[in-house]
Amino acid sequence: MARKATTSNGNGGAKTEAEATTTPEVSDQSIRELAQVFKLLSDETRLRILFHLALSEEGELHVTDLCNRLGQSQPAVSHHLALLRVSSLIESRREGKHNYYSVRTEHFGDLLLSLFAAAGETPKNKKYRFHDFVLNYTGA
Repeated sequence: MARKATTSNGNGGAKTEAEATTTPEVSDQSIRELAQVFKLLSDETRLRILFHLALSEEGELHVTDLCNRLGQSQPAVSHHLALLRVSSLIESRREGKHNYYSVRTEHFGDLLLSLFAAAGETPKNKKYRFHDFVLNYTGA
């Protein structure tokens, strides 16, 4: 025998099945895109890259600098950067012979800072510079 679905309506009463189904649906495309972002974030090197980019005083770093900070080869770091760039988590610009990478704040900046803050790894009273704003983090 099937049970009728009910949920709380916040006023101590129960919502009817029709009221419960008015909750907005998340599109399959949004779920796929979000899953892809989390797959990218599941790699330790890519998280380290994002962390270095977010903490950079200039708001961006070139590939050679990232290689030195990570202790990895240029092809390995460039591979990870390409994956992050294609997913729109970071963006690049070319100046002379160097490619500079930065976090795309409009898509990812807030989430990135929240993730690192939740891990307790962001230094207190640190300023994070993104393209069009500066975020002051004072710690929890």
